[in-house]
Amino acid sequence: MKNLANKGVEVPGAIPGPLLFACLLLAVICLFAAPVRAADDAALSAALTELARADGFAAKSEAATKLASVSHPRTRAALSALVEGQLHFREADTRMFIVIEAEPPSVTDLLTGQPDTGVTADSLTKITTNNALRKSLRGLVASFALADADPELRLQAVTELLRNPDEENVALLRKHQETEKDSDVRAAIERGLALAELESTEADKRLAAILALEGSLNLELRNRLEAMVTPDESGAYPEPDQRVREAARKLVQSIDSSRSFYSTLETFFFGLSTGSILVLVAIGLAITFGVMGVINMAHGELMMLGAYCTYVVQLLLPNYIGASVIIAIPLAFLVSGAVGVLIQRYVVRYLAGRPLDTLLATFGVSLILQQAVRSYQANNVPVQTPEWMSGPIQINEALSLTYNRLYVFLFALIMFALLLFVLKKTSLGLKVRAVSQNRAMAKAMGIRTEWVDAMTFGLGSGIAGVAGVALSQLTNVGPNLGQGYIIDSFMVVVFGGVGNLWGTLIGGVSLGVVNKLLEPWAGAVTAKILVLVAVILFIQRRPRGLFPQKGRAAEG
Repeated sequence: MKNLANKGVEVPGAIPGPLLFACLLLAVICLFAAPVRAADDAALSAALTELARADGFAAKSEAATKLASVSHPRTRAALSALVEGQLHFREADTRMFIVIEAEPPSVTDLLTGQPDTGVTADSLTKITTNNALRKSLRGLVASFALADADPELRLQAVTELLRNPDEENVALLRKHQETEKDSDVRAAIERGLALAELESTEADKRLAAILALEGSLNLELRNRLEAMVTPDESGAYPEPDQRVREAARKLVQSIDSSRSFYSTLETFFFGLSTGSILVLVAIGLAITFGVMGVINMAHGELMMLGAYCTYVVQLLLPNYIGASVIIAIPLAFLVSGAVGVLIQRYVVRYLAGRPLDTLLATFGVSLILQQAVRSYQANNVPVQTPEWMSGPIQINEALSLTYNRLYVFLFALIMFALLLFVLKKTSLGLKVRAVSQNRAMAKAMGIRTEWVDAMTFGLGSGIAGVAGVALSQLTNVGPNLGQGYIIDSFMVVVFGGVGNLWGTLIGGVSLGVVNKLLEPWAGAVTAKILVLVAVILFIQRRPRGLFPQKGRAAEG
């Protein structure tokens, strides 16, 4: 067999050379790693024992510092548990456990990281801390986090260390600055070190720190600089150097100006999202009124039904919240559209040519729908925002945009584009445009105008339901949801031009933005009044709105 192996012939049962070498290497590593791990466990146990037996907070602080110097995978967990007040020990052998208060309490062995069901929380003694000790411990935990692979955790660690910018923390940050690869973390370290330099006794260093912080939007920095240039009761300045004071004043003015600009930009973004909801609601009204000349006072309740569809989908699919909004969109369109068709066929159709009667009848329908929903659920219902729509987009320290409002705005644009496609490129759209321009001629050409009326009413109602799905991600869902938007949506239709979709888009976005821009200094109610007055004055000069409709609607 040996001769066969030497000749290159594979012998059954023989172990290949590379595999044999790998097995030997693994055995050697395990042979040496076991004593090293045992030594690390012993060092950690000794440090924990000293912490458990420490008498007084000063002794605990010294023991915690020694614990932080132990190189062990569970050191950080021990310090974090101590900060959170979760670290306990057993009197008999000073073995450490992490206890999380719950029903029942969760007890985890610190060394192994595994739950220990044989130990009860009542049999353990908690290691107490005070504010000074917790402050020191947070710095120790943050120093561990600086070595983490996750840049978010490193950024949090930098922030925590800068809460107490003493010599030790500053030295630690300076050392880490040389090896930090992430640009955001490195920028945070540079800003923090400059902030620490503001406490220097040398005026030149304080001035250099302020110059290094130019362009910053940090509110904490702004407050510290303002404190430096604000005289006390005797007229003396906390900052004695004139050059430093002037530089501080300029930076405060720059920060105030920039933050004001970004605040206005953020308000503008909120206005866009509010306006996009108005557009979604109003385009349904626009095509309904443009084709049939009907003022549908139940339009807000159709939007409310769409919002409740989102709630029902989440009840039926509690484990699929992320997909619930997507599923609710077609469902809300179908439900609200079907209710709209029923309203048209059994109420509106019999009141053709009587706009006041139609208005009163649809108002009655709105009350019926409200009461029907109120009988099912009188209070507001919770609608969860999916994870992919939650949270902010942090542009900088002064500007933050929320995902849910951004998605609502984009969704409104998509729905508007789809509606334009339906009206311009489909058979239904051709018939709708024909009926809206000249009903008698369209009927003479063989178009079933009653069918077009029903489909148009259903289309407008379905879009209102879709608007309710979008609105459920921004506000509470309840029986009165539609009442807050129906008047505004009618105002958008009139302002943009009755029956004109482009006018509705521009009018809705404009009114939403203007309303939000007025709110900070005029208040929510006064802002709505000012917008209403402005629209009334505009209609006095242009009765047909921004983009007047042509055809039968214009002639009527």
